[in-house]
Amino acid sequence: MRKFLIFFTNVLLATGAAQALDEAAAMELAKANGCLSCHSAKEKIVGPAYSVVAEKYKDDKDAVANLVQSIQRGSKGKWGRTPMPSHDTMSQEDLKMLATWVMSTKP
Repeated sequence: MRKFLIFFTNVLLATGAAQALDEAAAMELAKANGCLSCHSAKEKIVGPAYSVVAEKYKDDKDAVANLVQSIQRGSKGKWGRTPMPSHDTMSQEDLKMLATWVMSTKP
């Protein structure tokens, strides 16, 4: 029975359960870093909706890397006149998690 439970847990983690945990962690990271003050999944606030960002960069093979740079260094002029502040104290792991999460946002 114990072997079955270990196997079942590993299967769950290898499928959707791990993804759900990552999404929850990315949401918490976005909240903790003030991202949701300017962005939301589906609607423009100050900055573009995450779904619009994902759509714009969907064919860009370097989208995650480019978003990591924009989040880390900030950006100006990509989405209008209001600049996005830098988040240069975030770890590379956290930056990549946020960028990957943004790219996974569906319209």
